[in-house]
Amino acid sequence: MSPQEHIILREATLEEDSLIAEHFFRMWLDNGVSEDAVEGEWHDITLNYIKEARRNLFYKAFVAEFDSLIVGSTSCQLFAGLYPNILKPQYRKYSYIWGVYVEARYRRQGIAKQLMSMALDYLKAIACTRVILHASPLGKPVY
Repeated sequence: MSPQEHIILREATLEEDSLIAEHFFRMWLDNGVSEDAVEGEWHDITLNYIKEARRNLFYKAFVAEFDSLIVGSTSCQLFAGLYPNILKPQYRKYSYIWGVYVEARYRRQGIAKQLMSMALDYLKAIACTRVILHASPLGKPVY
Protein backbone atom coordinates (compact mmCIF):
# COMPACT_ATOMS: atom_id res chain seq x y z
CA MET A 1 0.00 0.00 0.00
CA SER A 2 1.21 3.48 -0.84
CA PRO A 3 1.49 6.23 1.80
CA GLN A 4 -1.35 8.09 0.08
CA GLU A 5 -3.73 5.27 0.99
CA HIS A 6 -3.02 6.00 4.67
CA ILE A 7 -3.07 9.79 4.55
CA ILE A 8 -5.65 11.38 6.82
CA LEU A 9 -6.76 14.87 5.82
CA ARG A 10 -8.41 16.96 8.52
CA GLU A 11 -8.83 20.38 10.05
CA ALA A 12 -5.80 21.41 12.08
CA THR A 13 -6.07 21.85 15.83
CA LEU A 14 -4.89 24.91 17.76
CA GLU A 15 -2.03 22.80 19.11
CA GLU A 16 -0.75 22.36 15.55
CA ASP A 17 -0.25 26.09 14.92
CA SER A 18 3.44 25.74 15.76
CA LEU A 19 3.89 23.01 13.17
CA ILE A 20 2.02 25.08 10.58
CA ALA A 21 4.46 27.93 11.31
CA GLU A 22 7.34 25.48 10.78
CA HIS A 23 5.85 24.36 7.45
CA PHE A 24 5.48 28.00 6.38
CA PHE A 25 9.17 28.62 7.16
CA ARG A 26 10.28 25.45 5.33
CA MET A 27 8.11 26.39 2.35
CA TRP A 28 10.17 29.58 1.91
CA LEU A 29 13.45 27.67 2.20
CA ASP A 30 12.24 25.09 -0.34
CA ASN A 31 11.53 27.98 -2.72
CA GLY A 32 15.13 29.14 -2.62
CA VAL A 33 14.84 31.88 -0.02
CA SER A 34 18.01 32.10 2.05
CA GLU A 35 17.61 31.58 5.78
CA ASP A 36 19.44 34.91 6.18
CA ALA A 37 16.50 36.62 4.45
CA VAL A 38 14.02 35.35 7.04
CA GLU A 39 13.33 37.26 10.25
CA GLY A 40 14.89 35.57 13.27
CA GLU A 41 11.50 35.71 15.03
CA TRP A 42 9.71 33.98 12.13
CA HIS A 43 8.04 31.48 14.44
CA ASP A 44 6.50 34.08 16.75
CA ILE A 45 5.58 36.33 13.82
CA THR A 46 3.70 33.47 12.17
CA LEU A 47 1.96 32.36 15.36
CA ASN A 48 0.83 35.93 16.07
CA TYR A 49 -0.43 36.27 12.51
CA ILE A 50 -2.42 33.03 12.80
CA LYS A 51 -3.89 34.13 16.13
CA GLU A 52 -4.99 37.49 14.67
CA ALA A 53 -6.32 35.90 11.46
CA ARG A 54 -8.29 33.37 13.48
CA ARG A 55 -9.82 36.20 15.52
CA ASN A 56 -10.63 38.57 12.63
CA LEU A 57 -10.40 36.78 9.27
CA PHE A 58 -12.10 33.37 9.69
CA TYR A 59 -8.69 31.64 9.55
CA LYS A 60 -8.67 27.86 9.29
CA ALA A 61 -5.89 25.37 8.57
CA PHE A 62 -5.89 21.83 7.29
CA VAL A 63 -3.30 19.09 7.67
CA ALA A 64 -2.30 15.81 6.05
CA GLU A 65 -1.31 13.12 8.53
CA PHE A 66 0.56 9.88 7.88
CA ASP A 67 1.41 7.43 10.68
CA SER A 68 0.59 10.09 13.32
CA LEU A 69 2.98 12.60 11.66
CA ILE A 70 1.80 15.80 10.02
CA VAL A 71 3.34 15.74 6.53
CA GLY A 72 1.51 18.66 4.95
CA SER A 73 -0.59 21.70 5.73
CA THR A 74 -2.33 24.72 4.29
CA SER A 75 -3.96 27.81 5.73
CA CYS A 76 -6.82 29.97 4.49
CA GLN A 77 -8.70 33.05 5.59
CA LEU A 78 -10.55 36.09 4.39
CA PHE A 79 -8.32 38.36 2.36
CA ALA A 80 -7.68 41.57 4.29
CA GLY A 81 -7.05 43.46 1.07
CA LEU A 82 -4.62 46.00 -0.23
CA TYR A 83 -7.06 48.91 -0.23
CA PRO A 84 -10.40 49.85 1.36
CA ASN A 85 -13.11 47.39 0.45
CA ILE A 86 -16.27 49.42 -0.21
CA LEU A 87 -18.21 46.67 -1.99
CA LYS A 88 -20.89 44.60 -0.28
CA PRO A 89 -19.69 41.11 0.76
CA GLN A 90 -21.95 39.32 -1.71
CA TYR A 91 -20.03 41.09 -4.48
CA ARG A 92 -16.51 40.99 -3.06
CA LYS A 93 -15.75 38.60 -0.24
CA TYR A 94 -12.26 37.54 -1.22
CA SER A 95 -10.24 34.89 0.54
CA TYR A 96 -6.61 33.88 0.57
CA ILE A 97 -4.92 30.48 0.69
CA TRP A 98 -1.35 30.49 1.94
CA GLY A 99 1.37 28.24 3.27
CA VAL A 100 0.58 25.18 1.17
CA TYR A 101 3.33 22.76 2.13
CA VAL A 102 3.99 19.02 1.81
CA GLU A 103 7.19 17.39 3.02
CA ALA A 104 9.44 16.39 0.12
CA ARG A 105 9.07 12.64 0.50
CA TYR A 106 5.24 12.90 0.31
CA ARG A 107 5.05 15.20 -2.71
CA ARG A 108 3.60 14.24 -6.09
CA GLN A 109 0.89 12.12 -4.49
CA GLY A 110 -1.96 14.63 -4.71
CA ILE A 111 -1.75 15.69 -1.06
CA ALA A 112 -1.42 19.42 -1.80
CA LYS A 113 -4.35 19.21 -4.19
CA GLN A 114 -6.47 17.51 -1.51
CA LEU A 115 -5.50 20.11 1.10
CA MET A 116 -6.41 22.85 -1.38
CA SER A 117 -9.77 21.20 -1.98
CA MET A 118 -10.51 21.23 1.76
CA ALA A 119 -9.57 24.91 1.98
CA LEU A 120 -11.75 25.73 -1.03
CA ASP A 121 -14.71 23.87 0.46
CA TYR A 122 -14.36 25.87 3.67
CA LEU A 123 -14.05 29.18 1.82
CA LYS A 124 -17.15 28.36 -0.24
CA ALA A 125 -19.00 27.51 2.98
CA ILE A 126 -18.30 31.00 4.34
CA ALA A 127 -19.57 32.50 1.06
CA CYS A 128 -16.30 33.76 -0.41
CA THR A 129 -16.65 35.05 -3.95
CA ARG A 130 -13.01 34.64 -5.01
CA VAL A 131 -9.87 32.88 -3.81
CA ILE A 132 -6.39 34.33 -4.13
CA LEU A 133 -3.28 32.13 -4.08
CA HIS A 134 0.28 33.04 -4.97
CA ALA A 135 1.88 29.80 -6.10
CA SER A 136 5.58 29.04 -6.23
CA PRO A 137 7.08 27.80 -9.50
CA LEU A 138 6.83 24.25 -8.11
CA GLY A 139 3.23 24.78 -7.02
CA LYS A 140 1.83 26.37 -10.17
CA PRO A 141 1.13 23.05 -11.96
CA VAL A 142 -0.74 21.82 -8.87
CA TYR A 143 -3.12 24.77 -8.64
